[in-house]
Amino acid sequence: MGHQDNGRYAKKTGGQLNQALAQTILQASSNGKLTCASAHRLAKAQNCLPKEIGIQADLLKLRISQCQLGLFGHGKGKKKFNPDTNITPELKDRILDAQRNGIIDCKACWELAKEFKISRINMGSACEQLEIRIKSCQLGIL
Repeated sequence: MGHQDNGRYAKKTGGQLNQALAQTILQASSNGKLTCASAHRLAKAQNCLPKEIGIQADLLKLRISQCQLGLFGHGKGKKKFNPDTNITPELKDRILDAQRNGIIDCKACWELAKEFKISRINMGSACEQLEIRIKSCQLGIL
């Protein structure tokens, strides 16, 4: 969901506000924003899917910020990429195997980052260098 879609994603998915979860999300948010890392921590702590946190945040009209892959929320329309990210031949092969039609999903990126013991920002940077788009955000943002 982009800022222009704020509040519509949850309605589109049929989301209903969960008061208890909403209260927890609001406590973790600041200035109308909830960081990607906070959203994922909440999902784990609440034993729910990250997408549910994304739906609730959307219903609360909170923006998700500081994407851990560097895609959004790092300043006015800015991405956060490391142009010096070293892409080993093995990592490149795994990214290319995981992508379809130039697109890889967020969860696959997280799994590859863990497998190759690199930061998620560097994983996003590697995809950016390889011109592979990251879609299907776990929180429902992209």
